[in-house]
Amino acid sequence: MIQVFKIGGNVVDNPEKLEKFAEDFAAVQGPKVLVHGGGAIASLMQKKLGSEPVMIEGRRVTDAGTLKIVTMVYAGWCNKTIVALLQKYGCNAIGLSGADAGVIKAVKRPPVRLASTGETVDYGYVGDLKTENIDSGFILSLIRMGLTPVFCAITCDGNGCLLNTNADTVASGIAVSLASETDTDLIYCFEKDGVLADRNDDSTLIERIDPACFEKLKERKIVADGMLPKLENAFRAIRCGVGRVVIKNSDNIGNGRQTTLCAGPESLTF
Repeated sequence: MIQVFKIGGNVVDNPEKLEKFAEDFAAVQGPKVLVHGGGAIASLMQKKLGSEPVMIEGRRVTDAGTLKIVTMVYAGWCNKTIVALLQKYGCNAIGLSGADAGVIKAVKRPPVRLASTGETVDYGYVGDLKTENIDSGFILSLIRMGLTPVFCAITCDGNGCLLNTNADTVASGIAVSLASETDTDLIYCFEKDGVLADRNDDSTLIERIDPACFEKLKERKIVADGMLPKLENAFRAIRCGVGRVVIKNSDNIGNGRQTTLCAGPESLTF
């Protein structure tokens, strides 16, 4: 079995949290893949360079200038810092973008009409994935060599253009691609214990969510912003054969406190 982990930008931007995660991740037994974000650092860098970040439904609008910034941040500083930390703890990591070896190809997202507002949004240089355009064979070859692939969220279109793809989407796509070859789990790690009914109260953890529950959480605005693409990609992964999807705290990847996403109906309260 292969475990695909994803960590968010708020973890990457916190040296203490990132150090602890790197140590714990390195100790995870068996083959594994890591996908990371870096949005918090990218937003800070945009502001320093005089550009205000634009986020719509948890996804970054990426013009040509923003693409340069996120590529420098994600594929550069974030990726190599994580790889260096993993090497420190004995995990033989190799850092990659989707452009390397053409392992993750995406297509530029066309303008999208938002169901919530009716507004049409041009996300710019944002990439959408198709699982068949992820080279699972190449990823597996790295794993067989004893390497742990560490992917940032920069992909390519195969025609010379880099694209900014949501890191949750990249993690889900990799997990689905690998699931066609072997048993695969997907673990989303961020700064909370899982999905919370009240994002300011850690005691309100929702332990299990099925698709019907997800719709109710969206209606009540309990799930919004960056959590939306995370859960959308989680349920897509389940539908496409990934064995288990969980959302948990990056500080506690070894314990059972988490939100588990499930395909069938569950008796839930929130």
